[in-house]
Amino acid sequence: MESHEKDLRSVVDSDEQVRTIQDDYRTAGLPVREHVLLDYAVKLTRSVTSIGHADLETLRVQGFSDEQLVDAVHCISYFNFINRVLDGLGVDPEPSMRYGKEVE
Repeated sequence: MESHEKDLRSVVDSDEQVRTIQDDYRTAGLPVREHVLLDYAVKLTRSVTSIGHADLETLRVQGFSDEQLVDAVHCISYFNFINRVLDGLGVDPEPSMRYGKEVE
């Protein structure tokens, strides 16, 4: 989450809300639509074999189009992939990726 904190801060106004989302998005008072998408992202990340048509239908009920679902799956899967690559190589985030830290 560290490397994406700037992106989160660009759409969330308060530091407290940012920290709550980072700690546990389920307690952050997010709109149902965002909560459901984040639940899906967690499930796709942690238990991919349990994903089924019902999961996609839950997202469609929240107004996500098939195109948005494809985009979401691509984005979630890409970040899972690149995080595994970086973790597997022992790569630490660049200092500039940490919020509030400037490169010297």
